[in-house]
Amino acid sequence: MPQYSLYQEESQPSPWQRTWEEFRASHIAFTGLIILTLFFFIALFAPIVAPYDPLQQNIDVLLVPPSWESNGTITHLFGTDALGRDVFSRIMVGCRVTFGSSILLVLIAMLIGVTVGTIAGMTSGVRSSVINHTLDALMAIPTLLIAIIIVAVLGSGLVNSMWAITLALIPQFIHHTRAFVRSEMKKEYILASRLDGATSKQLFFHSILPNMIEMLVVQGSLALSIAVIDISALGFLNLGAQPPLPELGVILADGLDVAYIAPWNTALPGLTIFLMVLAINIVGDGLRSALRKRLSH
Repeated sequence: MPQYSLYQEESQPSPWQRTWEEFRASHIAFTGLIILTLFFFIALFAPIVAPYDPLQQNIDVLLVPPSWESNGTITHLFGTDALGRDVFSRIMVGCRVTFGSSILLVLIAMLIGVTVGTIAGMTSGVRSSVINHTLDALMAIPTLLIAIIIVAVLGSGLVNSMWAITLALIPQFIHHTRAFVRSEMKKEYILASRLDGATSKQLFFHSILPNMIEMLVVQGSLALSIAVIDISALGFLNLGAQPPLPELGVILADGLDVAYIAPWNTALPGLTIFLMVLAINIVGDGLRSALRKRLSH
């Protein structure tokens, strides 16, 4: 016999569903997410979908213009460089190197920074004060300058530049995490949890971390855009990725020699870096607004 309910049940969306609905309501943020997703899939599948080998040289097609110019060809969508390499394939693999490396080093910096910042925020005394003043001094120095100094010590190369940028980003995560944890530890719900016998580990995972999501989203998106710019800048300065590795900064530097006769060799990788950083910032700002609206309801 079928059972009937006297009360109409109303389904309530989960917190993440509410965040997604708020995020999707912003057309600019959703467009940024589409562009960022495109870069993510390019970073994953670039070696498979790239039409040519990014390192393959062909003297028969030197400096072929892009396909949208009158003397261009659809065979090479973005044209070729001074060595006959396909620019479209090099940019796709360059997105994989630049964007993939940036995501990896930001995750490492966030993990280390949040761990150390939480420990510093939950402790007090001389040790906490020393950490705080040291971080304030480090944050006054631009991350690119710190990365250049570390690369000068470690040596050039993509791996060394990634370690350098990671070490330069860690103080920012530590500083913001420590400040957030310090402010949360003074609130009444933390005091109530302590009176109930909660340990420091339980306080962090059950009380502080859920409220830290907005701060991590903001700082993570900012750090990711900084990482993309810094990796590209170090590659452009010949301090990061080394030729012939197709990294966006390296591709941009290689195109400078023929910038006057083949401007697409510098314009296209530069536009790619710009779109990548713009999409990251738009998505980060959209997520921050969505989380703030969800929490305000």
